[in-house]
Amino acid sequence: MVRVSVLGGSGYIGGELTRLLLGHPQVEIAAVTSGRLAGQRIDTAHPNLRSLTDLRFAAPDELGDPDVLMLASPHTKTMAAMPALLKQAKQVIDLSGDFRLRDAKVFARYYKVEHQAPDLLGTFVPGLPELHRDELRTADRISVPGCMATAGILGLAPLAGLLDGPVYADARTGSSGSGATAGQPNLHAERSGAMRVFAPTSHRHEAEIAQATGLTVYMSATGVEAVRGVQMLCRAKTRPGVDEPAIRNAYRQAYHSEPFVRVVAYRRGAYRFPEPKILIGSNFCDVGFALASGTGHATIITALDNLMKGGAGNAVQCLNIRHGWPEGLGLEFAGLHPT
Repeated sequence: MVRVSVLGGSGYIGGELTRLLLGHPQVEIAAVTSGRLAGQRIDTAHPNLRSLTDLRFAAPDELGDPDVLMLASPHTKTMAAMPALLKQAKQVIDLSGDFRLRDAKVFARYYKVEHQAPDLLGTFVPGLPELHRDELRTADRISVPGCMATAGILGLAPLAGLLDGPVYADARTGSSGSGATAGQPNLHAERSGAMRVFAPTSHRHEAEIAQATGLTVYMSATGVEAVRGVQMLCRAKTRPGVDEPAIRNAYRQAYHSEPFVRVVAYRRGAYRFPEPKILIGSNFCDVGFALASGTGHATIITALDNLMKGGAGNAVQCLNIRHGWPEGLGLEFAGLHPT
């Protein structure tokens, strides 16, 4: 059994991590921390865990001597503490944005603060198994990508050599991925009918997608009337001669043996393209595409559950790889239909 502590367990990602770890056959939870709720039962913040655990939130400095420390703290809150946290456990898996980018100047541009541990940038392996599986097998420092970044990277990475010019990406995400927490909506969003435009340009995940794919990316993000789920639409011009079979073949080559990426681009049916609502609770990312006939313009569509493949599920998949366990251990839930 591997002892795992969750730092920052009262938020949505912390709750999802706790849920997954409680059901993981190789994990013992050493502690789940919360500065605000220390001493209270975990199921007061996460009522879906009622009767599944008697654990109480520990104070942030009571980590319980873990083998693995999983960080679910808000962005910009872990970088100053990271040198000390690296001494608390042999392995650290960070789900915040603090160590996703390798360049301190790029970080400052997108997060609007200077990085407080720039010497540690580049020492974390990106927690995306589809691109970094071999590195993850021995990694002791892992940084899980953002939810919309994961969707964008998985949709674009196999096509990087087939696209010509910049990519224009728009992410549609539920409230749990747009800066909201339980009982506290995203107050920075601009409300427009049923949608909230909270990043019309230069969303921070834009930098992650560009870093991972080598493409020039212009990204916006819109909140929709849902709690969970991300759907990403990326539009780009293809290189001359690139047709539908070429794109489909690129995806098949990249993902034919991947346990959690599915290529979804059907000519008929109820769900012809990736749809986040049928992925809720699962660790899958569905990838699809459409070509505008005779124009050379492609639309790439990806969907995932932002708290699973876009967060906690991806982190557990990385944990499984690092410890040599089956990648799907603790991640077997297939999603719901109908929803």
